[in-house]
Amino acid sequence: MKVEFDALTKNGTWSLCDLPTGRRVIKSKWVYKTKTNQDGSIERHKARLVAQGFSQRIGVDYDDTFSPVASMTTIRTLIGLKAMGWHVRQLDVDTAYLNADLDTDIY
Repeated sequence: MKVEFDALTKNGTWSLCDLPTGRRVIKSKWVYKTKTNQDGSIERHKARLVAQGFSQRIGVDYDDTFSPVASMTTIRTLIGLKAMGWHVRQLDVDTAYLNADLDTDIY
């Protein structure tokens, strides 16, 4: 939880403020997961603070949704490069969603 909280703070994801009149708080909760190795032994414990976005109302709290994902064309291209003998590596960005800019304020 400390690693997740420190990442949120370091990236300036949020700031403490008073709730404006007429706005609703989007609640959040901690989600825990135990990551294991292939042999079943525990690799590490992860904690993520997630917003409960299901409580948002379209047109009031948000106008559209977006989730950055790889296109099938990109995935096929990478598989093709691997088939041609290229070395392909995978990268996991822990705080990818923290880098997105929002047009509206979320409380």
